[in-house]
Amino acid sequence: MLPEMTPLKNPDSLRSSYWYGAVISLYATRLIKQVNMKGKLKSSLIFDEFPTIFLNNIDGLIATARSNKVATTLGVQDASQLRKDYGKELAEVIVNITGNVISGQVSGDTAKHLSERFGKIQQDRTTLSLNRTDTSISKSIQLELAIPASKISSMSSGEFVGVVADNPDQPIDLKAFHNRISNDHQTLSAESAGYKPIPVVRQINGQIIKKVFEQIKDDVREIIETEIANIKQDPALTHLLVVKKK
Repeated sequence: MLPEMTPLKNPDSLRSSYWYGAVISLYATRLIKQVNMKGKLKSSLIFDEFPTIFLNNIDGLIATARSNKVATTLGVQDASQLRKDYGKELAEVIVNITGNVISGQVSGDTAKHLSERFGKIQQDRTTLSLNRTDTSISKSIQLELAIPASKISSMSSGEFVGVVADNPDQPIDLKAFHNRISNDHQTLSAESAGYKPIPVVRQINGQIIKKVFEQIKDDVREIIETEIANIKQDPALTHLLVVKKK
């Protein structure tokens, strides 16, 4: 007999990725095995809200997928979220082995890590000294952070920093960048106003969902009963049945 499912106190919580995490992880794991192979077509794997699912050997995917013509993109709100769900060691491996990093406004340890990753550049510094009898100006060149953590933590919407990886035959002189996306809001608004609503194929209500759910339960129960009957009829498989003693 199948166990009865306990009704949720808050049905809206079903929309949370928490309830879909295991299923999505199963699909994603199978998908990765299919595309991350030699001789396959070029593919792009994009995982938005990546910490909400768990993919085993994700570090191996990032390390080997590029050679198999597979581009892997991980969307993370903050590195601390990745450490919370994947553990500190695996999170550090994932962050460190990624070749291309694009980030919006973040703060704390994530901003500090990004700032150190972008490295330092030579910057001119001028010092002005004043006293009662003399005024002196000294100029020097010092190594300072290209993008300070304070700058990363105070960026505006549409502003991004990052660093990209290159190939030996396609070198990139300026790998680190700090840019802002400029949008034509009037054109975007006119385009959005012309959108047409998606036509409704059929109306779905709670009764239909419950009916389909009960049908799935009946189908699963029928499959289990059929398999148990087949095992009982096969002497070579009867040892697989576990009889519960009263």
